[in-house]
Amino acid sequence: MIGRRSFLFGTAMAAASAATPAWAGDLCCATGDLGLIVERAAGSLLLIDRSERRIVTRIEGLGDLSHASLTYSPDERYAFVFGRDGGLTKIDMLAGKIAKRVVQAGNSIGGAISDDGKLVAVSNYEPGGVHVFDAETLDPVASIPAGAKTIGLADMPGRRFIWATWETGEAWIADFSGPEMKVTKLADVGKNPYDGVLTDDASTYLVGLFGEKGVSAIDLWAKEPKVTRFLKDYGKPADDLPVYKMPHLQGWAFTDGQFVLPAVGRHELLWVERQTLEPTGRTPVHGQPVFIIAQPGSPYVWVNFALPDNDTVQVVDSRTREVVHTLTPGPAVLHMEFAPRGAEVWVSVRDANKVLIYDTRSFAVLGEIPAESPSGIFFTARAHRIGL
Repeated sequence: MIGRRSFLFGTAMAAASAATPAWAGDLCCATGDLGLIVERAAGSLLLIDRSERRIVTRIEGLGDLSHASLTYSPDERYAFVFGRDGGLTKIDMLAGKIAKRVVQAGNSIGGAISDDGKLVAVSNYEPGGVHVFDAETLDPVASIPAGAKTIGLADMPGRRFIWATWETGEAWIADFSGPEMKVTKLADVGKNPYDGVLTDDASTYLVGLFGEKGVSAIDLWAKEPKVTRFLKDYGKPADDLPVYKMPHLQGWAFTDGQFVLPAVGRHELLWVERQTLEPTGRTPVHGQPVFIIAQPGSPYVWVNFALPDNDTVQVVDSRTREVVHTLTPGPAVLHMEFAPRGAEVWVSVRDANKVLIYDTRSFAVLGEIPAESPSGIFFTARAHRIGL
């Protein structure tokens, strides 16, 4: 059998930025350990090999990536990048280049791919609503007006998408499983929802509110989904610290039968029992939490923080709810991404222009990837997870 590494070549960033991968067009090559790192200031991506811990090539010309996210096709061959400038860019992971790019709106805030990989949906601030495209061609399939900014767009099983609307405080589902698209209002969720997230089992859609306190939960497995409001004091009390960065719900962790979420404006994690939605505890931490990410195959969650404490990452044991380790990767830690089985975590350190790779057992630094103002890190294993 031909070894996988025989297909992978290249060493330094200078060579990688100009080179085409040696295996481009060679469809026998594995994509399972590839990934993309967003270089937000440069409008570019680094295509990386996770097993080799190295850059394969740089992909340029993606526009404004200041709030970029991306998703993968089910076969991991293509990535779909959602830029803040309304750009939707399809990346060929084997060729290491842009396959197609369209600017579909004036201001976008994320997107999702259907479970069959046939449709790509984009959530828009300007002009609002959701635009849906054919994943193969990026030709328009549907335009769903909302009369509002759309947030928290996620894929659901059965060729469906779910989102919430900022100005009108509603949650909606678009169903593409039949010959005609069906758009349904689920519920009124509260004033000014700022983000939404689908739980890892697709049972519940959680919506964070900016205009009032609390979090709304919609049971998607119920015959008639209804909203349950919980954490009714969740928000920013007048005596709290200034909120340096509103934490995204994608930063919530689901672990050990619990939700773990940032306390807005406080140096704390909040713990909520998943079945009852009752709060069960708090954990003091280094700063205002931004992302709380569960380490696969372990009881641990990793936490990064907003300014002025954003040089630090802490590890918390979900069994004891205690901080068990503190790391200081460097200035402006923006994102963390685990290897699929949790052996490594890649940490982007924007103001040091690097991504550090840590062993999650020993906390030793295993490698370093130079990058221009790196932010999001996205491994192809995301292709097989719901709601990403």
